[in-house]
Amino acid sequence: MSSGKPGVVILDYGSGNLRSAVRAVERAGAEVTLTGDFDAALDTDGLVVPGVGAFAACMAGLRSVRGEQVIGRRLAGGRPVLGICVGMQILFETGIEHGVTTEGCGEWPGTVERLEAPIVPHMGWNTVAAPEKSTLFEGVGDERFYFVHSYGVRRWDLDVQPPLPSPMVTWTEYEGDRFVAAAENGPLSATQFHPEKSGDAGAALLRNWVRSL
Repeated sequence: MSSGKPGVVILDYGSGNLRSAVRAVERAGAEVTLTGDFDAALDTDGLVVPGVGAFAACMAGLRSVRGEQVIGRRLAGGRPVLGICVGMQILFETGIEHGVTTEGCGEWPGTVERLEAPIVPHMGWNTVAAPEKSTLFEGVGDERFYFVHSYGVRRWDLDVQPPLPSPMVTWTEYEGDRFVAAAENGPLSATQFHPEKSGDAGAALLRNWVRSL
């Protein structure tokens, strides 16, 4: 019997401990499945793409479960996808780490590069500058969120648009370096921070996303 809750797959492609993400999305009101199964990820109401560690390793793991194909096919059909941390970064065209350039999913224009801050990694709580009409940040635009990363998208060429509605980009700043904290683009949303580790604000953001499914 159906629970009446939207179904969410958290894509398991070997990227870290995902149990905290599962619990957080369940608390947000979804029926959650943790799997790397292609068909399950394609057919669910919402797909969460997590990610920790290196860009290249995450892309290799994603391709091992045909995750980039799942993301592309879901977005082509207007079906929601939420990327988290490196799961956001791999949605961009390229990532550069230690001089090595890796091709990403290419859903958004831009390059993931090392932060130019005096202390890296960036680990801690930051406020963000969210657009007024943001769905993700409705009611929590002035809150703080928890970041753990050394790389980010520091430039976004808004003149180069993917075949989706115009993106809403949320920025933040750490030690004088400005980078993308989140983005919303039709069915595609993503956060550089970890909503599942961001207390009440992160829980509210996940509820906003689940309600949109």
